[in-house]
Formats: sequence, C-alpha cells, structure tokens
Amino acid sequence: MPAADVAIRAKRKLTNRLIAARDAARLRPHMTDDMLLIVGDGDLIRGADAVVAAFASQFADPDFFDYVRTTEAVELADDGRRAAESGRWVGRWKGGFEMGGVYMAAWRESRGQWLLERELYVTLKH
Repeated sequence: MPAADVAIRAKRKLTNRLIAARDAARLRPHMTDDMLLIVGDGDLIRGADAVVAAFASQFADPDFFDYVRTTEAVELADDGRRAAESGRWVGRWKGGFEMGGVYMAAWRESRGQWLLERELYVTLKH
C-alpha cells in the first residue's frame, strides 16, 4: 500500500503542476485511453483526448489561474491493480474568483505506472 499511496500522491502533485503551467499535452500520459471525467457541473467528458482538449480550452481563458487537487485518502484494491483517491479541489481565476468541492479518482496500475481512469468532481462552492 505505501508504494501505491506515495506514487498516486506524487502523480496528483505533478498533474497540479502541469495544470498551473497550462501544459495540457503533458497531462495525456497520466490517463488511460478510456478516461472518463465528470466535471463539477455534472457534464461527462469521454476519452483521454477529449479531457486533454477540455483542459486546453480552459487554459485558453486568460482569467484562468489553476486547479489544485489535494489528496486526503488513497485506498488500494485487494488485487493491487486499482486504487481510489479522494480529496478536495479548488479552481482559481484572476480577480479572486474561486470554486471548489470534493473529488474522487479511480487509478489503474499499468506496466508499473498508475494511470487515471475515472474522475468525479462535485462543486460545493462558487
């Protein structure tokens, strides 16, 4: 468990840095091809390429600052091949606008790497 927990927490920190750098293309290798993302308003984005395109669109907004996801827990499946991550998220824009809430992510181990396969974000603060 500690190795998976450490790896997933490190991947989350890395993806936070890539978002802050507005580097959508470098997010792609951290996702499974069949990635599903349910965004804070409930919309569903299907496929890693579509998720990357959505991030690229967000990054084109000159007022967008970043999204920070803070891991609170990681739980490993009995077979060691999947893990669940949960935590809190905040999105920030210039001018002090923030939104945030809770999230859950499903990770899949593939060839020694942990990849995001599902994410669900719930907006609780506008």
